[in-house]
Amino acid sequence: MEKANVVIVGAGIGGVRAAQELAGKRNVHVTLLDRNNYQLFPPLLYQVSTATLATGEIAYPVREFFRSCRNVDFRLGEVTGVDVKAREVVTEHGRVPYDYLVLAAGSTTNFFGNEEVARHAFPMKTMEEALAIRNQLIRCLELAEQETDAARRKELLTFVCVGGGPTGVEEAGAISELIYQSMRKDYHHLDFSEVDIKLLEGTGRLLAMMPERLSRDAAARLAKKKVDVRLETMVTGYDGHTLMLKDGGEIKTQTVIWAAGVKAAPVAAALDADYDRAGRIVVNRDLSVRGVPRVYAIGDNASLEMEPGARPLATVAPVAMKEGICCARNILREVRGEETEPFVYKDMGAMATIGRSSAVLSVGKIHAEGFLAWSVWLWVHLLRLAGTYANVTVALKWVLNYFNNARLGRIIVER
Repeated sequence: MEKANVVIVGAGIGGVRAAQELAGKRNVHVTLLDRNNYQLFPPLLYQVSTATLATGEIAYPVREFFRSCRNVDFRLGEVTGVDVKAREVVTEHGRVPYDYLVLAAGSTTNFFGNEEVARHAFPMKTMEEALAIRNQLIRCLELAEQETDAARRKELLTFVCVGGGPTGVEEAGAISELIYQSMRKDYHHLDFSEVDIKLLEGTGRLLAMMPERLSRDAAARLAKKKVDVRLETMVTGYDGHTLMLKDGGEIKTQTVIWAAGVKAAPVAAALDADYDRAGRIVVNRDLSVRGVPRVYAIGDNASLEMEPGARPLATVAPVAMKEGICCARNILREVRGEETEPFVYKDMGAMATIGRSSAVLSVGKIHAEGFLAWSVWLWVHLLRLAGTYANVTVALKWVLNYFNNARLGRIIVER
């Protein structure tokens, strides 16, 4: 029997999980495409940006997943388009034919059309971007210690995170701990009372997906870490030195970290399909793309309403993982000539860490904060890391950091 060619675009959490579900199946051959040869674990990128973890501890070689899977191939390269009529994926190295296609290419930072902000702010979606933030944080401290002009020194020591979701909250808390607990031991001639860490959120509260009580708790915990939380604060521009606000205010800073939103990767726009405001493909309940036969979209590329009029599922790792499994099984059903089945998902809640011994957690009717929530957060993220090496080394680094605030990655590495 001739095997069906399944092409998966994107080796992220959803794409790899779909390939794993298809691995070893005799009636399909899988080609996994990605511009990187590793799977990244995005929830811990902020720890790379703040010198807690190294890049190799949150990334895993794609080929390692499929070393013993003869029906799964990996190809390195940038995907530039999809030719639906010819059933081919267009890459920088040529065309790859498919019988079934899974779009799992992830997302990019959404600057909402503000090109000036896009040029000067620091996004945090890739390994390279996290390292750029780490370089910037450390470089600013190095330059500030030498700066004699008070205004320029203040600009160097002001760090702004934009976006009050989990990424912004976790990044702001981690920057505070990096500077006040780790770096202050290294800079003997720097007045750390001049450091100003800000978190800006456009709505009325942080962590909008959580109960309001936990939002208030997160803001209070950040305040204890000397983070200035500003709600209902919109950014209109940034030239690399001055951050302009909608209310007319300005913030002098050389470091703006943008965590205010994401949009689907550009390849998702290659289809003649329906899209939501974030550029995600509107999919059917079985994760197939409406009006485009044999094409599925998952993770950050898919917009799925579990109920008519409901908000689409969040672009988080658990959703992508479950969607990867579902779409792979539906492809196998199609190959066998069977009916596909709808995607079923039970929301496991949300969590965010604010720093050492501090987090907020919401799972169904269970809400927690402080050390208990932080312990759950640690355990869940350790379990989701790929590879025993990463599990062990990350656990050891977290233990070391807990007892002595050691951040051995506080070095500038230019790329």
